[in-house]
Amino acid sequence: MASQQLQSAGQLSQAGLQQTASMQQQQQQQLSQQQDFDPVHRFKMLIPQLKESLQNLMKIAALNLAHNTSIDNGVKSSDTPVQRFDKSLEEFYALCDQVELCLRLAYECLSQSIDSAKHSPNLVPTATKPDTVQTESMSYAQYLSMIKSQISCAKDIHNALLECSKKIAGKGQPPGMV
Repeated sequence: MASQQLQSAGQLSQAGLQQTASMQQQQQQQLSQQQDFDPVHRFKMLIPQLKESLQNLMKIAALNLAHNTSIDNGVKSSDTPVQRFDKSLEEFYALCDQVELCLRLAYECLSQSIDSAKHSPNLVPTATKPDTVQTESMSYAQYLSMIKSQISCAKDIHNALLECSKKIAGKGQPPGMV
């Protein structure tokens, strides 16, 4: 009887450990997926690859230069295969492009965050906690006026785009049809 209880307790603890391990695995997968979308993290991962690619590019360039020099001096024939410089250069440029995209994306994220903070800097206190008024929060009236100004700005942009499209459409018609 006691051995059965010990076995069932052992099975329960093993099941609990397996469940904990699977939860940790899922959390790690979610974290790695989030980091894949983070441009700064991706940039940090690309830098060692870029360094290795540059080292490989310089090594292949040096080998090709030495090989071509020996051929020019008549020491060797051109029968020996050499590594392709253009392939390694292409790999290096591809990594440079990825780094550039990561930096541009990070810059865009930062500028959007700054614009968001600038155009909606303060919080509106919620009705659920009226006693915890924050000093940096804005009143509801201030919030409404900010929203109204944003709506009017959006309407102005919409009207300007409509006028522009009408002018463009009007220029596309032959003269006398206007």
